Amino acid sequence: MQKSLERHLVAQLRNALRLSGPLFLAAAIAALPSAANAQAQQKLGLNFVAEHYDVTATLDAGGQSIYATAKVRFRATAASGVVRFELHPNLNISEVKTEQGALLKAEREGSPLDVRVQLPTPIAANSKVTLVISYAGILSNEENSPLPGVRLASIYKDGAFLLLPARWFPLTGYPSTRFTGTFRFNVPDTFAMAGTGKALAPSPIAGKAPGEGSRLQYVFECTRSAPNGTFVAGDLELNTKQAEGVSVSVYAPRTASANAGDFSVDVARAVITFTDLFGPLPDPNMTLIQIPDTTLREYAAPGVLLLSHRAWDPKVNERTIARLVASQWWANQILPASTGDEWISDGLARYSESLYAEQTTGKEAGLKAVDDFAVGALMYDDAAPVAQSARLIQYSSDYRSVVMNKGAMIFHMLRAQIGDTSFKTLLHEFYVRFAEKNASIADFTAVAEQYGNKSAKPGQAPPNLRGFFAQWLNSTGIPDFKIEYVIYRTPKGFRIVGKLSQPLDTFAMPVDLRIDTEGNPEVKTVEVTGTETPFSVETFGRPKPGGVRVDPNNVILKGNNSLRSRAAIARGEELAETGHYYDAIKEYQKALSIQPGRPLANFRMGEAFFYQRNYQAAANAFREALQAVPEPSEKWTEVWGHLYLGMIFDSLGQRERAVNEYSRAKQTNDNTGGAQGAADRYLKKAYSDGPQNADPGGAKPGNEPKPAEQPADDRPKLKKKPD
Repeated sequence: MQKSLERHLVAQLRNALRLSGPLFLAAAIAALPSAANAQAQQKLGLNFVAEHYDVTATLDAGGQSIYATAKVRFRATAASGVVRFELHPNLNISEVKTEQGALLKAEREGSPLDVRVQLPTPIAANSKVTLVISYAGILSNEENSPLPGVRLASIYKDGAFLLLPARWFPLTGYPSTRFTGTFRFNVPDTFAMAGTGKALAPSPIAGKAPGEGSRLQYVFECTRSAPNGTFVAGDLELNTKQAEGVSVSVYAPRTASANAGDFSVDVARAVITFTDLFGPLPDPNMTLIQIPDTTLREYAAPGVLLLSHRAWDPKVNERTIARLVASQWWANQILPASTGDEWISDGLARYSESLYAEQTTGKEAGLKAVDDFAVGALMYDDAAPVAQSARLIQYSSDYRSVVMNKGAMIFHMLRAQIGDTSFKTLLHEFYVRFAEKNASIADFTAVAEQYGNKSAKPGQAPPNLRGFFAQWLNSTGIPDFKIEYVIYRTPKGFRIVGKLSQPLDTFAMPVDLRIDTEGNPEVKTVEVTGTETPFSVETFGRPKPGGVRVDPNNVILKGNNSLRSRAAIARGEELAETGHYYDAIKEYQKALSIQPGRPLANFRMGEAFFYQRNYQAAANAFREALQAVPEPSEKWTEVWGHLYLGMIFDSLGQRERAVNEYSRAKQTNDNTGGAQGAADRYLKKAYSDGPQNADPGGAKPGNEPKPAEQPADDRPKLKKKPD
């Protein structure tokens, strides 16, 4: 209860931070904004939007500071004499001037992000004013970050990263902002730099202070109106590859550049796949940059894909790459109209992972992705309705669960409602209509309803998409189906009479039943409405005992013991990953209360106890995990259970017992996560409970995909000791 209350209060605070400032206006393009966008502007008092930037910034690696001047052209959306924008709370404004040199007063107001500048006189709507804003400050960690606990901008000895949501330059209307600009950076000559826009060749410049060393100036020209302004600097080596007609520039440290070609192939394949599905991008060429593990795991900017060091593995993160590439369509070409419309960008980019997997690997791969979405959606399904995403902290666990995972499931369910052909045509048409514009949930649902009406077969009523969207976007709650039935013999076969029940009074959707018979299986559809729906279906073959399954193809986001147990394990894995083992253990215990004896829950609990050095409790949990038969995708818990037991006995000085467990691990012939190599290593030399052994699997810390976020692979997602 306390955790839930804290999460609610933080979300409310974040909502205040994000909504107290100005919000949105579409770029100055030859198209009128939608009615929803205009209403949002009026409601939020958006009087000025930034259209063009000329930013000159000096990065001081030693002082972890930035010194910058931003010349910003604002356009008035209404008659006003006050310009408001957002700027990182750590950055202090030293001076604001008009283009003519008149000094203006700037002050923080409302939230720590918001800055207010009083103009000498009010100006009329659609008039423009240019301000020159000088500012500086320390950007070293997540302190005062616009997204609590997330380091979005950092300058350090060996490099820097400046992500747009950090508001490291004066910003209006995030996340709905788009603009043009030129960005100039003065950096140490040991840095290479990459980011949004066209990069000019760096030029040498002299250091201002004695002993400062040689410097370079990088210039990035962003001529296309978009959410530009994301840059990375450091010891980066450029590898440019051509794949399937797409140029992919990969920036990574020399030690991580060996797989640049593999990344290029994956990025290019995703670009081609989504171009065929959605339509072409203005520029299909991409830049992929490795970023440190101290920030977001991944991030997409216009033409730029950022992937952290811990995720730098193309084989493991093919779906992540696909999502980042899909964000070029849904989170850069089309922007959400407001913070409440991010389902349009993040939910659809997440679902595009499934479309990509299906197109490139097959239907089963697409359904596996959908299964991951369902688990992720159940992690925090009651945090907020999807349409109220402004209540959630962007990039938080709640946000990923509601907006990304549940959002992806809504697109999957919509696809089932209107059919594959109509759904893919809908996505293509939506992109064509709203490319380089901003779109609201209302914009998307209106287009979807048009295609829903077209999808109806002659003589059939079209799907009730208005009710569908009201149910899934504006409400919380997930159905958990129960079925009761009896079987009767009829002259032509068999009749199954029963009822479907679930807890949501407003629920209304067609639900498939699969009936396994002594002949071929048969699928029947029941229109479920409310908490109880009686049904009667006919089959030709004799139904097998217990052979009636609800929603056999997992089209509907629903709760059941297996999914809710997996969701609890996933919550525990997130907590363990950050070293919160006590809270993680409570989640694993919750999973076991839902699904007693599940090996993965016991294994993860043993892992948490192990890193707490509670070896007896850890051994008990690993033994419990080894007693039950795991699901095929979790069979690796057997080999790693024996390995962990061996490490426990080595830590206790019981070498003979440790060798026995390592030998049993070898006998499994399972090399998941390098298990066989680990067994060989510890057979030769006893495991020692020290920092060098914090990663028994031999993988780099944090290199595993996050639970319910990334595709399952053949490696255990081992949790690491905190540094």
